[in-house]
Amino acid sequence: MIAFVSGPVAALAPTTAVVEVGGIGMAVQCTPGTLSGLRVGEHARLATSLVVREDSLTLYGFADDDERQVFELLQTASGVGPRLAQAMLAVHSPDALRLAVSTGDEKALTAVPGIGKKGAQKLLLELKDRLGAPAGTGAHLAAQRTAPGPAPWTEQLHSALIGLGYAPREAEEAITAVAPQAEAAAEPNVGQLLKAALQTLNRTR
Repeated sequence: MIAFVSGPVAALAPTTAVVEVGGIGMAVQCTPGTLSGLRVGEHARLATSLVVREDSLTLYGFADDDERQVFELLQTASGVGPRLAQAMLAVHSPDALRLAVSTGDEKALTAVPGIGKKGAQKLLLELKDRLGAPAGTGAHLAAQRTAPGPAPWTEQLHSALIGLGYAPREAEEAITAVAPQAEAAAEPNVGQLLKAALQTLNRTR
């Protein structure tokens, strides 16, 4: 198992970071939140989980070991593969997921693209005793999740665009451009919105 990669960031894409390790570029699949903390040319250390399939080897990267552990625990539930586990972590922090599972918060899970009402109910049952208790207090985490502010997708998209090297003004303009698309969707898909935002930015350059 590759537990982590460490080295300069060689490139960033909407869903991937390339980290140079011993002269080799390691492509690592990351959430927008993780990508937003990376800068090309700067040193990075990502906790990783290697997913082996018959036709592929995919390395998933995380900001810390806790996020990687939750990623792997999520996949112990039936029907949860690495892509859905990563999507869950793109929408919620590890502690927010622990809180959702411990309190039976079905709505929090259905906020993840790809999880419907029945799927959320099943996940709550299967994960109840697997993720553990949140590190913070329940009241503190609940207050964080219900605090007023921009929609979660706008924050994630803004962070991802900044992480890809765009100026704050460019990021805000791109978010405004894709807002109608996000508002038209029942559950905005941050990955799709990021691609649309990048296309908008490329057209204006």
